Amino acid sequence: EVQLVESGGGLVQAGGSLRLSCATSGFTFEDFAIGWVRQAPGKEREGVSCISHGDHRIYYADSVKGRFTVSTDDAKTTMYLQMNSLKPEDTAVYYCGVIVDTVCGESYASDFDYWGQGTQVTVSS
Repeated sequence: EVQLVESGGGLVQAGGSLRLSCATSGFTFEDFAIGWVRQAPGKEREGVSCISHGDHRIYYADSVKGRFTVSTDDAKTTMYLQMNSLKPEDTAVYYCGVIVDTVCGESYASDFDYWGQGTQVTVSS
């Protein structure tokens, strides 16, 4: 059974940093695409980052490029999202997810098959 549990969210001032974690079980990282999406109140779900194992690429939304970095631990069971230079517009619930495919499509935000429960990130101005 695929399970994902996010942690690390919180309240931070603009310009600050947070690191989100996604503890996973029930699957092998290399078999699927994994990543992060976020959803702010009243807004559509937005893809933040996606690790595409099939074509060895990592995707980032334009809005977070240069500020966010996705990574995994050596055991390939935990995924991280390091978020630097946070802005109030980064405020959202962040979810990690799994796509039952090895690659991330262009619209990967709507392609995730499994989700965690989400973690709230609030950036104050």
